[in-house]
Amino acid sequence: MNLTLLYRGTLSSCNYDCPYCPFAKHWESPAELKSDRAGLDRFVEWVADRTDDELSLLFTPWGEALVRKWYRDAVVTLSNLPHVRRVAVQTNLSVNPTWLAAADPATAALWCTYHPGQTERDSFLKRLAVLDRLGVRYSVGVVGRREHLPEIEALRADLRPGVYLWVNAEKDEPGHDAAELVEALTRIDPQFPTNLTDHPSRGRACRTGSEVFTVDASGDVRRCHFVDRIIGNLHDGTFPAARSAAPCPNAVCGCHIGYVHLEHLQLNALYGDGLLERIPQRRPASRS
Repeated sequence: MNLTLLYRGTLSSCNYDCPYCPFAKHWESPAELKSDRAGLDRFVEWVADRTDDELSLLFTPWGEALVRKWYRDAVVTLSNLPHVRRVAVQTNLSVNPTWLAAADPATAALWCTYHPGQTERDSFLKRLAVLDRLGVRYSVGVVGRREHLPEIEALRADLRPGVYLWVNAEKDEPGHDAAELVEALTRIDPQFPTNLTDHPSRGRACRTGSEVFTVDASGDVRRCHFVDRIIGNLHDGTFPAARSAAPCPNAVCGCHIGYVHLEHLQLNALYGDGLLERIPQRRPASRS
């Protein structure tokens, strides 16, 4: 059985304090951290036991996971399991990625977000150079704020030509869809208009629920992060019995980790094996 699981534990702290970020607004207590680690450890054990399945995994924390050693250990452990095809994690890359030397570079991958004002571009680029030396796949992304446009353009100029730089629309910012800003950001990321759109999804076919699922720290499984109904649990034997190809129940889907699985958008053809880490298998065609 081929399954893709998006894991989000209870961790919601971050070492950055980006003013536009809706997440990571508190530091956990020792008890909360202990609980988060226990949930992750149990998830890793479940994955390790599913040797008859081929699994692809993406960690989508509310905050920054890789500052916590147990997440780094989980990525290393999972990447070295023969039945895990991919293990990727969203990260601000604030932790030196030399720890990935113990991971399988054919399996581990990073989705790296650059945050101007929180780190220096040169420092961020040096960490990308470590990933290059280790042979670890990665994409780089930014939030498309107007005031950051010069820095985004400078980052694009500094990145290797083959590195995909994606841009997320900040839909709560006034003027985020102004024509000149959209044009500038589309020159950088031809897929930016896709991210800018809230895609009508109710009744549409989606791979979530049949091939793709989200998992929380307690092992509860949902079809995606944006549909709250629990359809099973990893640890009580009720998953994957509840797999279903039912269409999306939501009116719209506006987040990449959701709409990338809508079948009519055909983004799996664009990203291929790089879907979880947001790396297109072919360079997106320019829309400028």
